[in-house]
Amino acid sequence: MKLTAAEYPSGAVPVDGYGPGFFRVGGQVHVGAIIVAPSGVSSWGGIADRAALLALAGKVDLLFLGMGADIAPPPADLIAELDGLGVMAEPMSSPSAARSFNVLLAEGRRVACALIPV
Repeated sequence: MKLTAAEYPSGAVPVDGYGPGFFRVGGQVHVGAIIVAPSGVSSWGGIADRAALLALAGKVDLLFLGMGADIAPPPADLIAELDGLGVMAEPMSSPSAARSFNVLLAEGRRVACALIPV
């Protein structure tokens, strides 16, 4: 099987890797929870930091919620509030969220990911 390198839209930054307590995005290491959005990378206060997630409304259509090493359900009212703002939220483990984000980013989709470290 031939593998080809993903090509990302100009200015888009993929999640390059992760480890205990950190993520590498666009070649730079970020410690702690982060949000990767079309506007760039920012630190995030975790699932309790709703304002940062709600601020993505109108900028993205899909938000991957990386809940850490395992899948954990986010508060149902948060998912409903994001949905009401036109943002579909998909909770999953952080490694899965990062990979899914990269695939859709390479397709040019309006996506973001909020990642809690493993």
